[in-house]
Amino acid sequence: MQALDRFCCPDLPETRIQMENHSKESRLQAFGDLLDVMDDLRAKCPWDSTQTFESIRPLSVEEVFELSQAILKKQYPEVCKELGDLCLHMVFYAKIAEEQGLFDIQDVLEGICRKLRFRHPHIYGEVKAENPRQVADNWESIKLREKDGNRSVLAGVPETLPSMIKAYRMQDKARGVGFDWDSPEGAWEKVKEEIAEVETEMTNPENGEPSDARRLEQLEGEFGDLFFSLANVARLYGVNPDNALERTNLKFRQRFNYLEDHTIKQGRSLREMSLAEMDLLWEESKQYFK
Repeated sequence: MQALDRFCCPDLPETRIQMENHSKESRLQAFGDLLDVMDDLRAKCPWDSTQTFESIRPLSVEEVFELSQAILKKQYPEVCKELGDLCLHMVFYAKIAEEQGLFDIQDVLEGICRKLRFRHPHIYGEVKAENPRQVADNWESIKLREKDGNRSVLAGVPETLPSMIKAYRMQDKARGVGFDWDSPEGAWEKVKEEIAEVETEMTNPENGEPSDARRLEQLEGEFGDLFFSLANVARLYGVNPDNALERTNLKFRQRFNYLEDHTIKQGRSLREMSLAEMDLLWEESKQYFK
């Protein structure tokens, strides 16, 4: 198993942080300490003192993806670390806003508390919600009322989201107003229909040469319909399609790294190996990365 040391395997036990039972007072003190550190950095650090909303934004996006990766790998010490980085970014933005007279961290925290109380009337009001689906439906309904009905159902889905996540979120929001399949089976029939349309587009000689720009555009559209339908079926079966795809990405990376590592140990390169030789190592990797 030494050859596997450099690979991450979700099936192996992960190192966990020995968590202490911190009091509410000590947690507040820790958050206050972060605010003090942020004040020091803005006042004294040549780098931190010059940052803006725009300069930090891409770093925040990177941190969110690093957190997502740590969660999927079940690397909980890394999850703790990445959450700390996001807390830093939160107070960083609030500090910049405070300096510009826009808002401060108290405004941020009071705002989210107001929103959570307002959107949980089954906790802080008289509304009844017996299951998670009812809570989610109430949430979406309240969000529309907050905006006096001026926002569309899909307006809350950022256009900059990755495509798979965006498809999942749009479908879920449409479900919230009753626009959904009656059953997962019906959605699966739609997937089969889309697969047939992709096959037709690929095999019909009347559609032109494979490299023809117009044919590629049509084929891209058919694949898009297929991916959207697959995301919908996954949602209806309770599977987050982005999580599912990312787990497969991770599994492929682990298996391919195993293949590459063992090829190097043989003093060879992948380009020198036949596909049959690579397949042998690939099949071997499956016993470690399932």
